[in-house]
Amino acid sequence: MPELLIRPATIEDTSQILRFIRDLALYEKAEHEVLATPEHIRRTLFCADPKVHGLVCMDGDQPLGFAVYFFNYSTWQGRHGLYLEDLYVAPEQRGRGAGKALLAHLARIAVEADCGRFEWSVLDWNAPSIAFYESLGAVPQDEWVRYRLTGEALHRLALQAK
Repeated sequence: MPELLIRPATIEDTSQILRFIRDLALYEKAEHEVLATPEHIRRTLFCADPKVHGLVCMDGDQPLGFAVYFFNYSTWQGRHGLYLEDLYVAPEQRGRGAGKALLAHLARIAVEADCGRFEWSVLDWNAPSIAFYESLGAVPQDEWVRYRLTGEALHRLALQAK
């Protein structure tokens, strides 16, 4: 079996990244929430000073999956952290080690950047992913509740800023 290659995403990967994003959203039963366009991907991942980064897992010239991540900050630790926004491996490619290879690569990036932690979210019904993450030593953070502002609520609050 050929060795998997993890490499930084390039602007030439834009269409593939968008396909992976849509496939992930379909798996997560949220395809109606995908608003990203090729222009969004190019403007955010491949601009002069990106705040978000992408990786692609390849087997030769075949893309198997991708990851999108960014750095956050922990005031308690006084250190940056790495936050994994998305990790996706095509269903027909699962079981080959691509997910673990992407996570290991991200862990290396976090260690090299002196990050205090590496975090991500997973849907509570996604038992296969939860089992996989826990097999790697990841621990759920059950005491935290994630909140989100979007759409009209986000705009309404923004209007209150002076």
